[in-house]
Amino acid sequence: MTLWNGSFPFYPGTNACFPFDTTRAVIVSIFLSMLATFIIILPGIRGRGRLFWFLRVVMGLFVGAVVLTIQFTRDWETGWVTANISYKSFSHALVNADIGLHIGLAGVNVTLVGNPVNQVNETINYNEHFAWSFGADYDHSYGEGLEKGLPSPILYVAEKFTTQSPCGVHRQYRISGHYASLTLWMAFCTWLISILLFSMPILLYGGYMLLLTATLMLFSLLFFFTARNTPKCPIQFGPASLKTEYGGSFWLTLATGLLCLLLGLGVIILNSVQPEKLKLVFNLDEGKGEEKVRDKSYLPAKPSSSVQDVLMVPVGELCEVTATQL
Repeated sequence: MTLWNGSFPFYPGTNACFPFDTTRAVIVSIFLSMLATFIIILPGIRGRGRLFWFLRVVMGLFVGAVVLTIQFTRDWETGWVTANISYKSFSHALVNADIGLHIGLAGVNVTLVGNPVNQVNETINYNEHFAWSFGADYDHSYGEGLEKGLPSPILYVAEKFTTQSPCGVHRQYRISGHYASLTLWMAFCTWLISILLFSMPILLYGGYMLLLTATLMLFSLLFFFTARNTPKCPIQFGPASLKTEYGGSFWLTLATGLLCLLLGLGVIILNSVQPEKLKLVFNLDEGKGEEKVRDKSYLPAKPSSSVQDVLMVPVGELCEVTATQL
């Protein structure tokens, strides 16, 4: 046993993987803070419109948070496999580990977790990201992984997505990811416009903007679907094969797009069939009623019948009365 357990107290240790995506945490924190603010002011809203107002706030913040968050998630397509694999090149030592592949709009994540984590005198817990977004060079990231001496399973999976790979999936995934990301940014803009129109309130055009938001989100799924259905090279680890399926971000985008579609159609149909109920949902009737009461309170009092009789005396009679007095 050595001093300090064989470690140097004044030098940093190995870098550990952060347990979650910080970008996603920041976005969720911002929208939760906005929701908490709206909940605080909720008791100040009177009448039955309080529930409708709260539902509109929750729906609006949920759609905005989803559209913005899925831009940075890395689980549009995921796959896992457990196998006995060679941990390092030119080594006959085998380890039992879980290999994961997570594909997002901006790149891929390859994970390697040992079963157990500590094997062959090392901690097997890796999560490596290889980006193909604008300004990023996937092949350069792969070359850096080679220089760092990453484990063989990670390099084997990452090599399938390089530009020089015979699989030829890099270009398809990269282009589809760019188009899907672009349509999602447009969906975020149309969502902001719909919130603005509903607050003005211009309900019909707000419903149109919700329909446009839903359409853009569904188009982003279509772009990613084209890359998902391209022929792929098999990723084999002995008898085990790593196969991928649609991940949580894909299904969350689909559910949110369908929700926007239903809400937009509901607003448009109610506006044409029963506009009074639509105004009730957006708390427009109560406001108009209060305005009418206030307007009536400021009107001058109606003159009495006696005053009206005096005012309706003919002008000729008034002249005659004045003449007699003189």
